[in-house]
Amino acid sequence: MIVTYGFNATLTAKPHMGDRLVDLLLTGLNEGNPGASEHCVVYLVSRSASDPDLVHITEGWTSEEDHHRIFAGKAAQAIVAQIDGLLAKESEYTDYLPVRGKAAAF
Repeated sequence: MIVTYGFNATLTAKPHMGDRLVDLLLTGLNEGNPGASEHCVVYLVSRSASDPDLVHITEGWTSEEDHHRIFAGKAAQAIVAQIDGLLAKESEYTDYLPVRGKAAAF
């Protein structure tokens, strides 16, 4: 599948909550959750090397419409609701239109 829509998000967890935030974001890959959708081609959770409470997520989707449709579902909304309680401040998003690249499973 081809990625036509994506974004990077930087999430700042409350002090010492970075591990919980990462664990929660990784549940997004579980069956029935957004990252497991056939329309989610890239779902990468990363941490800052210097700040364990700074977490980055990169997502690539088959279309912006697919992303919005999947994230309107109950599973995604349940994760989002839990994320909000772990954050120290508003997340920062950068949207993008992929040109070319590679994503491989870990």
